[in-house]
Amino acid sequence: MTSTVASTFVYVTFIRTTPEQLWTALTSSEFTRQYWFGMHQETDWKPGSSWQLVFPDGRVADTGEIVEADPPKRLVLKWRNEFKPELKSEGYSRCTIELEPIDGAVKLSITHTMDLPDSKLIGAVSGGWPRILSNLKSLLETGELALGT
Repeated sequence: MTSTVASTFVYVTFIRTTPEQLWTALTSSEFTRQYWFGMHQETDWKPGSSWQLVFPDGRVADTGEIVEADPPKRLVLKWRNEFKPELKSEGYSRCTIELEPIDGAVKLSITHTMDLPDSKLIGAVSGGWPRILSNLKSLLETGELALGT
């Protein structure tokens, strides 16, 4: 039996908000634009539906599919980069987003995995997710971004 070594990035943060508010922040295109450096998502958030992350100028950054959506607890995306050939060639990754209420806050866990050792995509998202989620946390807690666009 052969096993594939996966590349995985995990990020956990706690945000003073409700699961419902955080779910809306994660899934609302207009809210996403505020903390994701002008980018927005296009989907209807139903399992089996296509998903796209779109740059402010209309170019498609990433594509995929909604694998699972259980508001306001869990979202799973099949995810492929579209704008960097070396990342696109790696194929699809899996991004799992979990929300858990804890003591007046929400534990937000992002697990981004690819069934490929030393994935360049996972290397790329490991730099992107902390910036994006720092902005999300700051925006929800203070109304201001942590990092400029």
